[in-house]
Amino acid sequence: METLANQIERLRTAKKAVILAHYYVRPEIQDIADYVGDSYYLSKVASENSARMIVFCGVTFMGESAKILSPGKTVLMPDPAAECPMALMSDIDDIEKVRSAYSDLAVVCYVNSTAEVKALSDVCVTSSNAVKIVSSLSEKNIYFIPDENLGRFLALQLPDKNFIFNDGFCCVHKGITAEMIRRAKDLHPNAEVLIHPECTEDAIGLADYAGSTTGIINRATESDKNEFIVCTEDGVFHQLRKRNPDKTFYTASATQQCNSMRRLTMEKLLYALENDYSEVVLAPELIIGAGKPLKRMLELAR
Repeated sequence: METLANQIERLRTAKKAVILAHYYVRPEIQDIADYVGDSYYLSKVASENSARMIVFCGVTFMGESAKILSPGKTVLMPDPAAECPMALMSDIDDIEKVRSAYSDLAVVCYVNSTAEVKALSDVCVTSSNAVKIVSSLSEKNIYFIPDENLGRFLALQLPDKNFIFNDGFCCVHKGITAEMIRRAKDLHPNAEVLIHPECTEDAIGLADYAGSTTGIINRATESDKNEFIVCTEDGVFHQLRKRNPDKTFYTASATQQCNSMRRLTMEKLLYALENDYSEVVLAPELIIGAGKPLKRMLELAR
């Protein structure tokens, strides 16, 4: 009997599709994907790849971004209910209020946001390129949406900018507390602490390294240390262990999983390919509006 992986491979080839997977999805999906990475890397792949069909194994804002950057391609989301809660934490009315309050303002939108919010923003960023992009902006006032923790992390590094924060957060990263990290350090005193900047400021203060998911993987790979406490969604452990089989990785919390990312299964991926299921459809004017800050991100991050 043909395995799920073989069926997916056959359909991918027949439909000239490319499968993109975020580091946080299940290991078996990462293993079958053509490209695995963080939001910035996958955004670049979506914009540059020549495949006619993109199957995005992630959450909905990622599929939207792929469609915005490649409007002529078919983009499928194997589970349309895989929604990032943070992406829904920006209020359109608040954006308008802040714009009216500051004349010299840039609305900087974390890529973890809806297409509608992107369309009202000046530039998008990811955790891997935010410092570079925001530092290059001429505006002094920065309204950073939707994640407050990442915004505060940037503000510490860019004291010449005046940040206005939004009350948004990642449930997984906010849930990794400083006390959890202290307990993990007590259990593993020789371990280096690697943390994502979506975590809270007091938690980041206990880390040896703070950076994007890709940054965390690179740091663990390049470090002379053999033990690590990893403070981000634990789907990243699959790539960490593949690249560093002789090193040991610990979580700070027993609940470092994104329920939305874990919704994606091999069965859902196969069904999407078989039936062209859950195609991302956006209005042309929304694609144009949201495309401007996304494309500006890719240009400024080069």
